[in-house]
Amino acid sequence: MAQAQSTRTVNIGLGYIPNVQFTPFYVADKLGYFKAEGLNVKYQHGYVSELMPLLLQGKLDFVVGDPEDAIFARVQGAGVKYVMAVYQKVPVTVFSLPGKKIDSVADLKGKTVGIPGTFGSSYFALGALLDSGKLNESDIRLASIGFTQLDAVRSGKVDAAVGYINNEVVQLAASGIKADTLDVTAAYPMVGVGLMTLQKTLGDDTAKKVVRAVQRGLKFTVASPAQAFKVAQPVFGAGGGGLDVLRASVPLIQSPVTAASGLGYSDPAAWSKAIAYLQKSGKVPASFKATDFYSNALISKTLK
Repeated sequence: MAQAQSTRTVNIGLGYIPNVQFTPFYVADKLGYFKAEGLNVKYQHGYVSELMPLLLQGKLDFVVGDPEDAIFARVQGAGVKYVMAVYQKVPVTVFSLPGKKIDSVADLKGKTVGIPGTFGSSYFALGALLDSGKLNESDIRLASIGFTQLDAVRSGKVDAAVGYINNEVVQLAASGIKADTLDVTAAYPMVGVGLMTLQKTLGDDTAKKVVRAVQRGLKFTVASPAQAFKVAQPVFGAGGGGLDVLRASVPLIQSPVTAASGLGYSDPAAWSKAIAYLQKSGKVPASFKATDFYSNALISKTLK
């Protein structure tokens, strides 16, 4: 009975639907990493636009989403902070079929480019990419197509789409098609999806325990993707993505920064450059500094 009383339940919102991309989180639960910290985790899936209000209301303790979700919540006055980088760089890419001959940013001029919508990392990465090629959004035909990028590109509905190097590009490769891709990370060197919480929880020991459990999940996934997939697949099922997607995600989790400072650590230089772009484009007021939006205080440097 004493054990039950000492276990704290933590509610974490995972974006989208049960999916292979959340394997480190499922692993952390299934292998008892949360339990070892005296925590019981409950995951809730949904779009970040639905989950963020629940975080602000205290119905969720953490939310997994794009760094921009934390940035714009903060700009609007909410005390949200990004506290752990699951991906060290945005997995976003602009992909197209070889026949479209889109090999550079300049080739996008006059083309129809599909995008989930005018939000999140995909939208801002595309903006930075266009800017790097001296193009404006008005130089392309932007089509909001939801999360149908693969079908839209395959069917020719769009010339190119903003997707993910660890998703649509992998799926095309599995079907024998080597997609042409435009790298966005030079133009928009931001960290990728990560864990965010309310500023007021940063000093809470529970927050540190949650991050440590997820770090262990990341470490296990990086060390043995196949085993991690096996542990997590019962959660996301046959339709939630394959091992090839997880294998393509593993390089995103690690970097020289994590080797030095621990898995989940946010690269301050990446944040500074990305915030500078968002300020230059008028999306973030100049009064903010990068460290207003993220913190590395919860990261255990010994978990690499």
